[in-house]
Amino acid sequence: MEQLEGFVNPKYPNRVCNLKRSIYGLKQASMQWNKRFDDETKKFGFTQNRDEPCVYIKASGSNITFLILYVDDILIMGNSIPMLQSVKTYLGKCFAMKDLGEAAYILGIKIYRDRSKLLIGLCQSAYIEKILKRYCMENSKRGSIPMHEKLKLSKSQGASTPAEMKRMQNVSYASAVGSIMYTVRCTRPDVAFA
Repeated sequence: MEQLEGFVNPKYPNRVCNLKRSIYGLKQASMQWNKRFDDETKKFGFTQNRDEPCVYIKASGSNITFLILYVDDILIMGNSIPMLQSVKTYLGKCFAMKDLGEAAYILGIKIYRDRSKLLIGLCQSAYIEKILKRYCMENSKRGSIPMHEKLKLSKSQGASTPAEMKRMQNVSYASAVGSIMYTVRCTRPDVAFA
């Protein structure tokens, strides 16, 4: 790191500073944070999922706890309240964190529960509405999912008036498909067949 203004030694103006720890915002900081988090969770007995490195699992007898990390957001879930409390207490000693209570949203995905029926589900309807609005499609007709096998698409179904054609030229097709793919990967794999 370059010497800070006002702290430059006139004898050695070209020297640089050697940092003893990473600084928030620098490109190495996120890797250092992740490495520290990984070390601490493994010390507590979690094992990292081989296929999803941001998912950690701890099983103890019939108790199982999942810890999911996304940048600096952590979702903890399991079947034992005392185990969840001990995980939160341990992480609270290792990191400055706050407990936001039972999760309702994570990464724009709504988490809903019906404890009486022992159901849990995920919903991205708010995200989907946002996509529709972004690409001016809030009033579009709904289609079947999966798409009918015998459905034929033709050019005549597309934009027909000069105004519609002009509007479609301003739509970033790749960006729209990418937005939809996020939904496909998270909660709606059926949309891949639409």
